[in-house]
Amino acid sequence: MHIEFRHLRTIRAIHEAGGLARAADILNITQSALSHQVKGLEDQAGVELFVRRSKPLKLSSAGQRLLKLAEKILPELEALEAEFSGLRSGKSGRMHIAIECHACFEWLFPVLEEFRKAWPDVDVDIRPGLAFDALPALQKEEVDLVVSSDPEELKGVDFTALFDYEPVFVASAAHPLAQKDFIEAEDFREEMLITYPVERSRLDVFSQLLTPGKVEPKGIRQVELTAVILLLVASNRGVAVLPDWVVREVRYNSDYVTRPLTKKGLTRRLYAATRSDETTKPYVAHLLRLARQIPVRLQRGEM
Repeated sequence: MHIEFRHLRTIRAIHEAGGLARAADILNITQSALSHQVKGLEDQAGVELFVRRSKPLKLSSAGQRLLKLAEKILPELEALEAEFSGLRSGKSGRMHIAIECHACFEWLFPVLEEFRKAWPDVDVDIRPGLAFDALPALQKEEVDLVVSSDPEELKGVDFTALFDYEPVFVASAAHPLAQKDFIEAEDFREEMLITYPVERSRLDVFSQLLTPGKVEPKGIRQVELTAVILLLVASNRGVAVLPDWVVREVRYNSDYVTRPLTKKGLTRRLYAATRSDETTKPYVAHLLRLARQIPVRLQRGEM
């Protein structure tokens, strides 16, 4: 059996993405090419590596064995690649990050914790991109990376897809809406909605649900900290809509219920904007890779 590094990357990407389409985006290849690669690998192995008709796509026991090999070898290979690239281009630099997503701190800190271990000489800073125009600041080289859910066509700027997430309704287990299987725009009309202190256009609950549905909540209470939002919700002082990476722990807390928004649920995607001439810099590419991988593990409760 002839296993190449690309095969290991393929197994890991499909496992992390949960499907061929998203894995193809991560690997920057077509879904057709990825399917062909998977078939070739299974032909070599003589066994199925994936459980067909499962959603998300799951690895078989044989696939799990190959994933363990990938998780052992690829980090060492990537560390070596980063080390060699660093020798060529220099390990020092600046990575000032602007965040247009108020709740992104929940996954960004674990990303930066891993990043600093590999790039201790890179100056890292975080500037909440809510008090200034983050993307113009990126073009002016005032910041080096912008986390945003709204990609734009900007000259000299690359938008790299990071990961998909689900905005989730959160309420007290004693709340009447806890009896519903999913939440619709009309359900908010008589509710106190607890949100982060940002513009409505930056909040998924408004941009994706309430504004299109022409629904105004009974009241809005703005709170800075996620922990306080959850405290108020548990006390039945209101309801909230938070990204799934934030509510991963409260899903199993009997004080709360989480429900999808609309019958089909809503899906959003986060992007990292970088200047085109810097996207492939070793430490920038490494940070982008971590920002694609670690949040997905958090969503699955693997960290």
